[in-house]
Amino acid sequence: MASPDWSLIRSFLAVAEHGSFSAAARDIGISQPTIGRHIRELEAVLGLDLFQRESHGQSLTPEGITLLDKARDMQTAAKALELAAEGQSAGTTGTVRITASVVVSHFLLPPILARLRTTHPGIQIELVPSDLPENLLFREADIAIRMFRPTQLDIVTAHVADQEIGLYASHDYLARRGTPQTLTDFMDHEIVGFDRSALMIRTMKEVGLEVTRDFFPVRCDDQAAFWHLVVAGCGIGGMQTAIGDAEPRVVRILRDFPLPSLPLWLAAPQAIRHSPRIQLVWDALTAGFRAPLP
Repeated sequence: MASPDWSLIRSFLAVAEHGSFSAAARDIGISQPTIGRHIRELEAVLGLDLFQRESHGQSLTPEGITLLDKARDMQTAAKALELAAEGQSAGTTGTVRITASVVVSHFLLPPILARLRTTHPGIQIELVPSDLPENLLFREADIAIRMFRPTQLDIVTAHVADQEIGLYASHDYLARRGTPQTLTDFMDHEIVGFDRSALMIRTMKEVGLEVTRDFFPVRCDDQAAFWHLVVAGCGIGGMQTAIGDAEPRVVRILRDFPLPSLPLWLAAPQAIRHSPRIQLVWDALTAGFRAPLP
């Protein structure tokens, strides 16, 4: 039996994950007919039927299920080989893909990246705003900026800063409702909360404030949109002081409110962490987040 080409295995994994040729083709950037041809070639090489057609797409046969974990092992090994090869690159030009939370991507990263591009125009940046943990070993990003310490194996991490959190309200809101002076006052105000996330409920409980989801009259889990709601006057909301203090349309209130700070971590695959362009961007991010507020 001839050994199957990696491109065939890659297509097999994409169809297994997405359940159709068309979705797999979009995911890996080739045509749907090519995906179909790859699956037929792989089935011919192995002498097995790997998929069966159903009304909603493609499902794995028992033989396909048996081979799935081995194919995933090959994918992991291929990604590790790519990372090791890239880690040997000596260049300080090229593309670096960064992922960060939506709010960090919107409000904190742009000036840092603008300075980086001014001093190092040979570096191209791809920014992926996401509150989901990307798999760095699968090259979904080269550097991740996280508010928690990543624990994935073969990842290098560094704690670079702590983000202080404050409470803010718009001038219009405070003119309409008054400025709370105590926690008792605060509980009588309109608070912008999260929707499905229970983080704010847990944080308030830790300081002795028992609330439910319905306590918040306006709710949103997208933190960039959440901040725009606060700025527009929908109520009081928490935000990193690096963002809130720079916004002239809001006022910081209740400075003694015991809010925890957010740790800020950088993470990168160990295999590429010290390649020159990754090091350059890593250092620029570290300096940017540690710089004092203007």
